[in-house]
Amino acid sequence: MVRLSLAAFIALAASLATAVVPNSPRFDLSKPSYDLFRHKTLHDDTVQQSFAFDNTNRRLFVAQRRNGASPESGDLCITQLDFSGKQLGYMHLSGFGHGVSFGAQADGSATYLWTEVDANSKGYGKRLARFKFGSGTTLSSTSGKDKLQKFTPVPDATEHTCSIDPVHNRLVVRYNLSGKDKGKYISVYSLTDAIKGNFSSPLANFKQPLPKTQGENFQGYTAYGRYLYLLWGDSYDASGRKVNSELASVDLNTGKVVQGPLITKAGSTLEFREPEGLAVYKTADGQVRLFLGFASGKAGDRRSNLFYKNVTVA
Repeated sequence: MVRLSLAAFIALAASLATAVVPNSPRFDLSKPSYDLFRHKTLHDDTVQQSFAFDNTNRRLFVAQRRNGASPESGDLCITQLDFSGKQLGYMHLSGFGHGVSFGAQADGSATYLWTEVDANSKGYGKRLARFKFGSGTTLSSTSGKDKLQKFTPVPDATEHTCSIDPVHNRLVVRYNLSGKDKGKYISVYSLTDAIKGNFSSPLANFKQPLPKTQGENFQGYTAYGRYLYLLWGDSYDASGRKVNSELASVDLNTGKVVQGPLITKAGSTLEFREPEGLAVYKTADGQVRLFLGFASGKAGDRRSNLFYKNVTVA
């Protein structure tokens, strides 16, 4: 595994003054969202946390906390669904993390998932993991290298999560630093390099912007080409709590917000609604979509809901 000292990593990131992520279209967050599905059950009954697409094998996976698990345990359930929301399989993960974001990568006919792993005392993963999805199986964070690869992309980071840009084959990592550099940061890598454990040449690295938002909770992120997409918002129920889910786009070459935060009303009629995850998918006919996830349903019977935006600007 190729790693850099923290000082060398920061120096390298600072040297990326010129644009290294090629230009691409950007999703227009002001345009309407469309339904993929609503009110679909997952294997376990808890609120979904995030979701990911295997764009090659046309698969969809949703992460949630396992039934009966504490938030600090890091125990997750990954449900595989078809695009109508029908359950196709599931996998349990023990001691992995919160499930804020994860990625799915095709390897032939198999799908490998990239998740956080080695949950800390707060239930967030300290490192990243890559492993083959196996329906009906349980994988532990202590499993051997034959079943579980582990990575630490950023030295001294206390937490790591990730997402995948499946169109441009990039791994997007969100990590946390403490001390004088305290805060959340974003790094982008070639997925091909990341599979080999090589994190020495980030395409981008910057502190995540914190624009003023109506919602308190950060709920997901993903990237498509030159742009990063961020999601915030809180849950509400039939009592009429204000819809405050918001989206923003960020230029990966500058780390600056270029659109938003903008309120999204996708699924605003859901009786219970909580924003949970972002992901990018390219359809078989070539349309690229930015997907937004929301949880719905009553406690003990939470449901999955996916919507998408498909209008881009140059």
